[in-house]
Amino acid sequence: MAHYDIVIVGAGHGGAQAGIALRQQGFEGSILMVGRDTEAPYERPPLSKEYLARDKPFERIMIRPKQFWADKDVELKLGTSVTKVDPAKHEATLSGGEVISYGKLIWAAGGDPRRISLPGSDLTGIHYVRDKADADRMMAELDAGAKEVVVIGGGYIGLEAAAVMTKLGCKVTLLEALDRVLARVAGEDLSSFYEADHRAHGVDLRTSVAVEAIEGDGEKVTGVKLATGEVIPCQMVVVGIGIVPAIGPLIEAGAAGANGVDVDEYCRTSLDDVYAIGDCAAHANDYAGGAVIRLESVQNANDMATTAAKSICGDPQPYHALPWFWSNQYDLKLQTAGLNLGHDATVLRGDPANRSFSVIYLKEGKVIALDCVNQVKDYVQGRKLVEAGKVIPPEQLMDTDTPLKEML
Repeated sequence: MAHYDIVIVGAGHGGAQAGIALRQQGFEGSILMVGRDTEAPYERPPLSKEYLARDKPFERIMIRPKQFWADKDVELKLGTSVTKVDPAKHEATLSGGEVISYGKLIWAAGGDPRRISLPGSDLTGIHYVRDKADADRMMAELDAGAKEVVVIGGGYIGLEAAAVMTKLGCKVTLLEALDRVLARVAGEDLSSFYEADHRAHGVDLRTSVAVEAIEGDGEKVTGVKLATGEVIPCQMVVVGIGIVPAIGPLIEAGAAGANGVDVDEYCRTSLDDVYAIGDCAAHANDYAGGAVIRLESVQNANDMATTAAKSICGDPQPYHALPWFWSNQYDLKLQTAGLNLGHDATVLRGDPANRSFSVIYLKEGKVIALDCVNQVKDYVQGRKLVEAGKVIPPEQLMDTDTPLKEML
């Protein structure tokens, strides 16, 4: 049986950063990275943006050149998943049936796109964006003549896909079940702005709609049927309705967790010598008032990876990183700092009509988060306000003539 000092499960941002951080911390033992993807680690966010739009070739979204991993003596086992973990024996079973042993395990498997369960949901032409192969299939269908696209889901993935499809000349309809887009992550000011902007770009954006079925010719998608009976013709459906954390083998092995696998401040699970990081790790977050949450972001994956690596290398430092996110749509760059969970007031700083403004979220007067649209200065300076937990009068935050850094 092959033995590795560290086995990393997942070859996305978290898994890649874990391998990098271990070597940076001076770890000299053997490292195996197991990844479901057939490609060496690459960035996932560009799949629904620059890569899909063909603005960036695949080589430019690789986290490191493939040779890097060999140079760092990190063995890659790609096109493979871990199907079982035996924490007592420190063994992991791979999808091909091979059993390997480990000293410590870092679970960075991320999640799987949440799928629709509707009549017709097995037709070809329905796409979920998780990996390069998903994006490549979409590009092939676009090249084959798909021109009418329905996007189901008004979160960031759905909005980004709608923006790219519009840029590529497609007729796009976006369907959101809730009464506004970004309802779970942003305030009404930001939702209203993005709804108006997508409509101005020609997207038929509809909220408070229910999808009843996907229609097809027996093989391929031909339309999306709404609960009202209306059928929207299309040759492609893109679904972006969240992810399901990929934690099955850990939960079956007895790890604590429900919506994600539970980890402590050092990213340790309840299983001996098993860590979990990134999208699948549920942790008590200081910027969420100590609530146990999962964060789906590159920042969280990278920072958790470093936390786990330092703990393994004998330099334990609790995870305490400010959450941040971004989204690119059309000529709009949205940058978010902090978490707006439980906010009780918002401040609009700047004028959305100028396509450059910020929404600042307050809780009991403290600045807890900012959404900054084409407003890099507010984002950079506002991060420090969130970290400081400053109480600042709303009228002062509204004053665009006063830089946020002067309010520290």
